[in-house]
Amino acid sequence: MEKQEKPTRNCFIEGAISSQFIGESIGKHQSKTTIGAHQLFLGQVRADEIGGKEVVGIDYSAFEEMANQVFEEIRESTFSKFELVCLHIYHSIGLVKTGEICLFVFVSAKHRDVTYRALTYIVEEIKEKAPIYGKELFADETFAWKVNS
Repeated sequence: MEKQEKPTRNCFIEGAISSQFIGESIGKHQSKTTIGAHQLFLGQVRADEIGGKEVVGIDYSAFEEMANQVFEEIRESTFSKFELVCLHIYHSIGLVKTGEICLFVFVSAKHRDVTYRALTYIVEEIKEKAPIYGKELFADETFAWKVNS
């Protein structure tokens, strides 16, 4: 009997990730009584100055199918390393202005210590492995490709 492949979830959100979406995501976990701790990471677009120009936004693009597969591999790896109850990854695609949220990672576990370690691991894995690219946009309508740090 052939093993059925489960569909890869889509982790991308068009534009900025809203505070409403984040709040609703957290709210959905209040009925899960085995959870004792949540930890979240919010990546926000900064108004960096590069070459004397201020960043006004980032236009994100990705090889979405491949990136979603990488996110799934990160999920599986994280669950094998840490005793989590839930793990969610969302990343923006398209334009995100300075001050807006572009990455939302949310983990839940029985105890808080595991959430700290797992969250750090996940964010580092995303930065290193996910095929997501950002064009930093400047007020003068020029751009520079973002370098992850």
